[in-house]
Amino acid sequence: MDITKHLFGQTKTGEAVFAFELTNRNDMKVTVLTYGAAVQSICYAGKDVVLGFENMAGYEAQDKFMGAIAGRFANRIGSGVFRLNGTAYTLYCNDGENHLHGGKEGFDKKNWTADMEEDALCLRYTSPNGEEGYPGTLCTEVRYILDDEDRLTIDYRAVSDDDTIVNLTNHSYFNLKGHDAGTLEGHQVMIPASFYTENDSACLPTGVIASVEGTPMDFRTPHEILERIDEDFIQLKNGHGYDHNWIPDGFDGETVRKCAEAYCPETGICMEVFSDQPGIQFYSGNFLDGEVKGKDGAAYPYRSGFCFETQGFPNAAAFGHFPSPVLRQGDLYHRQTIFAFSKK
Repeated sequence: MDITKHLFGQTKTGEAVFAFELTNRNDMKVTVLTYGAAVQSICYAGKDVVLGFENMAGYEAQDKFMGAIAGRFANRIGSGVFRLNGTAYTLYCNDGENHLHGGKEGFDKKNWTADMEEDALCLRYTSPNGEEGYPGTLCTEVRYILDDEDRLTIDYRAVSDDDTIVNLTNHSYFNLKGHDAGTLEGHQVMIPASFYTENDSACLPTGVIASVEGTPMDFRTPHEILERIDEDFIQLKNGHGYDHNWIPDGFDGETVRKCAEAYCPETGICMEVFSDQPGIQFYSGNFLDGEVKGKDGAAYPYRSGFCFETQGFPNAAAFGHFPSPVLRQGDLYHRQTIFAFSKK
């Protein structure tokens, strides 16, 4: 893997933002920014398959977490409150009455430091005690690795000087026809999950772990994303489409197993997702609106990109039967996700 660096732009406060281009022997290219530790582009088989922006004005104007690392806690926390060790912690609510993806200025809005290592691009951000209401100073490290088998690995590590909660993910929007190709029409998705976490009307888990059997949530065999998305099913109405946490089969807390696959017959591009995370949020771009212009001036309209956000369960601290989101003082949080590209 070769890595090159160039100046991408400046934030409104004058901070320099750098872009790092990772290239493998097959000429697959991945560009990562220090701002939000965001994936700005993935160029594979002649297509840039990730939605993004050409400049900092685009990134600072948008609120869709485009390509970024979401944290300190990805996804939603109900009423912006969680309890830990008998203490209630109040967080900033940036999603109606709930906390989403780290709050008002989460990890997606931070300018990370970066180092080019022999086999990885390593980005770091230290979140101080009390930031957005979270306890503990959290030192976070995210490594991006592009190998010669066209696999992009994202390796997440974090340690805190006090007990806290952590849930890190990458929030890239994919369109395997190309970032500027419009809607997700024709895209097929497979998620090897027998269960998902049921949502209420605010997209918060109810605590029910529901079977996918006999519902439009069943992706154990491939289905087009838009095929059943508007069916009269309460979970689809609650999410305005797909915006749910699936539980890929085979989770044991250690094994990296297949969590999802997307395929576009038009381009022949296939993307498989592997992770040791307990869940994966499949989001069908239901709140994209085309108002902010992306790369090459492209509009990103309704349902023009999908996300596969490997993660711990949303609002996990509220439910004792969900995998615990607690990171104890001095312990290492370590998770890994692989996006594997191929042509069919």
